[in-house]
Amino acid sequence: MAENPNQEKKTDPLMQEFHETKNAIKENLLTLVVAAFTLVAALAWNDAVQSLVKTIFPQGNGGIISKFVYAIIATIIVAVISLRLRKIAAKK
Repeated sequence: MAENPNQEKKTDPLMQEFHETKNAIKENLLTLVVAAFTLVAALAWNDAVQSLVKTIFPQGNGGIISKFVYAIIATIIVAVISLRLRKIAAKK
């Protein structure tokens, strides 16, 4: 029994869509895993910077000056990283 050439044409777009969906799922999973590791790293840096500020400004728990210093340091770090990422994205 010979295969119908029309059947093969119908299968190709279906298989192509399947592979595209499969690749999209892989890309999304990779993005989620990288985001999870980024969150872990950010939390580690958060703890490190808080400890540094508390060491430099030992005013007990919840000192207002140490909180402002921490906020300023965090803002500077985020701003520098954001600017560098924009430059990298602009090159592409």
